[in-house]
Amino acid sequence: MASSAKKRAVGLGENPRESDDSTDESLGEDGDSTGEDSQASEEEINEEVTVDFEAHAVSRNDYNGIKKLLQQLFLKAHVNTSEMTDIIIQQNHVGSVIKQAEVPEDSDDDDPDEVFGFITMLNLTERKGVQCVEQLKELILDQCEKSSGRAAAEQLEQTLGDTAEPVGLLLSERFVNVPPQIALPLHKQLQEEIREAERTNKPSGKYHYCLMISKTCKEVGKSVPARGSAPKDEYMFINAEEEFFYEHAVSKFHFSVQEDADSCLSGRWSFDDVPMKPFRTVMLIPVDRMSAVMDKLKEYLTV
Repeated sequence: MASSAKKRAVGLGENPRESDDSTDESLGEDGDSTGEDSQASEEEINEEVTVDFEAHAVSRNDYNGIKKLLQQLFLKAHVNTSEMTDIIIQQNHVGSVIKQAEVPEDSDDDDPDEVFGFITMLNLTERKGVQCVEQLKELILDQCEKSSGRAAAEQLEQTLGDTAEPVGLLLSERFVNVPPQIALPLHKQLQEEIREAERTNKPSGKYHYCLMISKTCKEVGKSVPARGSAPKDEYMFINAEEEFFYEHAVSKFHFSVQEDADSCLSGRWSFDDVPMKPFRTVMLIPVDRMSAVMDKLKEYLTV
């Protein structure tokens, strides 16, 4: 049984389910696209379908959908996505899942309750010692040192370990063709839920920093400095609105996931026939800057 709807967000775009899985099916035996399949694929890409989405409270029924989206974020990284999914479901007073508002009766969709995306905030400070949280910290600190040097990694480690200034992990994942306009009501809803959790003294309601890991990509062939952050315009954010979080981050770095990318999970990155290399961009944003971020979201995403 589906959970009750919190808020509706309307988007225009391609069928999100098709875009998530469409990479290898059009390949011939030698790995090249056949003419007929290529033409059919082009027709699909050019077709737009209006889809209504609803935000629902997270429930146990959403386990597989949330875990799949986490796997798309972490790929082959050593992070226990099963445990992280359980935590997201357990703290369902904060966070939402995106589902299609109405599924036609003649639809061939095997799962009318499918999760197209989700948003939540996990208190990393409160969950110190939990396996998936410690694995996440290890991943981030290791990549920070490789990208920005030991001093930057030590500073980030100190921030993550400071119990007086809790850090929340903001997770906002969705199928690639779900339009960014849906992010505005989801983020507004999340901020309201966090304020309510803080008002009622729930541990998931108090944060000093917000940590984000964004899916980004960069044109193949462009060089990236060995140390420090590359210019923002070098990277394309898969969730376009996350660029506004990047602008207000006090600490940020990028790391490549090219070797971890699996076409079944991440797709083939290309835009206008330009090959793209997949990255992850880590950002640390002070909570007192979130209002400025929300103002930007309202300005650019209001339909």
